[in-house]
Amino acid sequence: MANQYETVFIMTPVLSEEQAKETVGKYKKLLTDNRCKVIYSDDWGLRKLAYPIQKKTTGFYHLFQFEGEGSVIADLELAFKRDERLLRYMTVALDKHAIAYSEKRRNKSKKKETVTA
Repeated sequence: MANQYETVFIMTPVLSEEQAKETVGKYKKLLTDNRCKVIYSDDWGLRKLAYPIQKKTTGFYHLFQFEGEGSVIADLELAFKRDERLLRYMTVALDKHAIAYSEKRRNKSKKKETVTA
């Protein structure tokens, strides 16, 4: 049975914008190659870290929300561990309340984009 998951990862700030996009594309491809459906992808950009990690005080944040089998998580996290471009990552399974909240959050951000456009 497919569940919904949300993954946030932080990339090192020394990457160029193109390298950051390439990294995101790599993980998006990993998910789709493992028969996952990427529901939502959001680039949070360069943000200050709460505490230094590997002597870095900022990082590029990215969020994926996807639907897939639980076995994919181990492959995804193994790829995260081996990648020196990532500082931290976290994957959580979404329950029905979290799914409803994330849909509400996405719709709210879409409304903001249409108002400002």
